[in-house]
Amino acid sequence: MKNLLIVFFLGLSFLSCNSDDSQNPNNNNPYLTTPSVNLSLSLNLPEYNPLKFPGQSVIVTNQGIKGVVIYNVNNELYTAFELSDPNHIPNNCSKMVVESTIATCTCDDENQYNIITGQHVTDQSLYPMLQFRAERTGDTVHVFN
Repeated sequence: MKNLLIVFFLGLSFLSCNSDDSQNPNNNNPYLTTPSVNLSLSLNLPEYNPLKFPGQSVIVTNQGIKGVVIYNVNNELYTAFELSDPNHIPNNCSKMVVESTIATCTCDDENQYNIITGQHVTDQSLYPMLQFRAERTGDTVHVFN
C-alpha cells in the first residue's frame, strides 16, 4: 500500500509539470509576440555604467521588438521590459520613451507604464509591459527569456 501511494504522488507530480517553458502571463497578449532576448551587459562599459546605480535605467535598442529598458531597483534587483506598447500592434508610434520610471507611448492615447512593475499607470485592466528576466552576476547584468 505504501508503494502504491508513493507511485500515485510521483505520477501526480509529473502530471503537474509543464514541459513548455514559454508559458508566461504575457503570452496571452494579442498585440505582441514574445521575442527572443539574450543580453549580457558589462557594467564596466560606459553605455551600461548607469546600471551600477539604483534608480537608473538603460535602453538597448537592438533587442526585442522596439527595444528593451533595464532598470536598477537596488543593485540586486533589476527589471527589464519590452519598449513596444503592449496595448498596440507594433507600429510607428508604439515605441515608448522613458523618463525617470515612466515609459510613455507616443501614440495618441499616450499610455504610460511603470518600468519597475510594468503596470499601466492609471488603468490596471490594460495589458502590462512584456517582461524579461534580469539578473546581476558580478559586473554583468543578464537579460533573457
